[in-house]
Formats: sequence, C-alpha cells, structure tokens
Amino acid sequence: MSKIVKVTFKKVRYDYFKPFHITGSIADFSQNIEICIELESGVKGYGEASSSFRVNGERVETLTALEPVVKDMLIGEDVSNYRKLFNLTDKFFAFPSVKAGVQYAILDAFSEEIGVPVYKILGGAKTEIETDKTVGIDTIENMAAEAEEIYKSGFKAIKIKVGEDLMKDLEVMERIYKKTKGAKYIVDANMGYTPKEAVEFAKRVYSMGIEINVFEQPVFHADIEGLKFVRFNCPFPVAADESAKTKYDAMQLIKNEAVDFINIKLMKSGVSDALAIVEIAKAANLKLMIGCMGESSVGINQSVNFALGTGAFEFHDLDSSLMLKEKEFRGKYKSNPPIYTV
Repeated sequence: MSKIVKVTFKKVRYDYFKPFHITGSIADFSQNIEICIELESGVKGYGEASSSFRVNGERVETLTALEPVVKDMLIGEDVSNYRKLFNLTDKFFAFPSVKAGVQYAILDAFSEEIGVPVYKILGGAKTEIETDKTVGIDTIENMAAEAEEIYKSGFKAIKIKVGEDLMKDLEVMERIYKKTKGAKYIVDANMGYTPKEAVEFAKRVYSMGIEINVFEQPVFHADIEGLKFVRFNCPFPVAADESAKTKYDAMQLIKNEAVDFINIKLMKSGVSDALAIVEIAKAANLKLMIGCMGESSVGINQSVNFALGTGAFEFHDLDSSLMLKEKEFRGKYKSNPPIYTV
C-alpha cells in the first residue's frame, strides 16, 4: 500500500509582511512549489521547493516543468524504500529545491503511512529547537528598532543582514547592541564584502566589545581562499552558506580549513546531501547551523523535522514563515516563536 500513484506540483505565492532586503536582493514575495505525493492507500505527503536564482540559479517557472519528469521517476515506486528514491532524485542536483521538496514529500508520505513522525524516522534526537529572527537591510534607525522588537518578543538570537555599506553596517551593529545586550548575533553579509573588508568589519565590531556568534558568508561563494583568509584573521567563527550547497562543497571547505560553521539549507542540498553534510561535519568537528530560503510553514516543517531528527545544529535560522502572510499554519510542529516543538 506504500506505492506512489500520483505526484502533483502546485505554484503558490506568499507576500512578505515587509520587503525582505539582503545584499544585492529585495523580495516582496516568495513564489514556491508545493509538492504532493499520493500513495495507493490514499495517504498524501507534502514538501515544498522555494527557489533562489541568486543561490541556485533556479526560477520557479522552470521548476514547474519538472513535474512530468518526477512523475515518470516515482510513480509505482514504494516510499518505504526512501533511500533508493533519494538516489534516484539525486539526479536533480541542478534543481536542489525540487530535490528537497520531493525527497521530503516521500518521507512525509512514508511517515503518514506507518504512523511515525518524520523527525523520529530521522533519529528523534530532539523534541524542541529555538529559532532566531532576521533583521533585513534597512535604515539604521529601522534596523535598530526591529532588532529591539525581536529581542523584547523573546528571541535570544538575532540575525542581522549586512554587506552593502561597511561604515553603515558598523553603526548598525553598535546601535543594535545598545538595544539588545544579552542577545546572540548571527551576522550575514551574503557575499557582500571583500576579504579585507570582512576582516576590517569583524575587528572593528570586536573593538566595540560586541560578540558575534556566527559571521556568515562574508565573501563571494567561490572565493574559498578569501573565506579562509577571513577565518584566520577574524575574532569570530566564520560560516559558509552560499559556498556550501552540496556534500562535495562541504568536503572542499573542510580540506581548505576555510570555515568554522556550515549553514545547511535543504533548498540548497536536498535531504540526501544535507544528511551527508551532517555526518561529514561531525567527522571534521565542524559546527552546523540550519537556514531557509523563502519557505512557508509547509517548507519550514521540513527543516524543523530535519533539525529535530538529527539534533545536529547549534543555531536554527528558520524564520521565513514568520515573515510571510499565510492563510493558515500547515506545519506538523507546534510554533510558539522562538520555540518550535513536536
């Protein structure tokens, strides 16, 4: 009764409560693909693909065209053999967000069929995680006010977007720190700095007495030597995001001693490569955080269950659904931000 009989793709648009501005990009909405896998028993499993042209070179219009290909690949297959199906869908390495949504929909359908939550299928390491919340690029005053609001609402970790203006970024950090002392900071430049600018930013922030818990993707994704330069000349832990899409990227970063953290996003890696990166990072004694693109609660559900199942992450940056206007919450977890539980 576990064989797949139907696969459907549905394009869904979600508007942001306010424009989401990061280095080189401003988004007013997120347009995602909701993927449904139906079994002969009538059970349905759901996943979501949230594309990013900036990171993956994907456009949602291209992804919808993959529906018949996925149907040909999966219909008639048994979801209980999910590792076999992961191997099949790994052929979609050029479309990682679709791979993520399809692979999770397979797990979700299997979960519903056997009555065991996905997080338990993946190991059941935790039943609770805590997310940060992000301050996008804006005026100094607006960024400081938003950070203060986030902190007062109970978030202990704040993610701060920088990378377009070094001098402004320094003032932003100082202003935010004054209003949110005691918070943990993840500072994300989204590839906006040169290696020397990144080191200058970090050293000047350090001289202000501000601690950054993770300095994320300070330089261009392909500049592994630049990442390494920042890591060895920076007082804060350095993380790869855009530089770490696949398990092969993770191996390259580790071989080059380029980072202290890797930010896993299912939309970059799919479930299969994300599982591999977790084990590679453990073997290399590297720390992990988990992030998101523009997922709704359907997509964030994937990452919450992955994080709970593996228990692998020091920081959880799973706040995209908190920024989107959704008609209803559809995650298979309990959301009481900043805490997610099952």
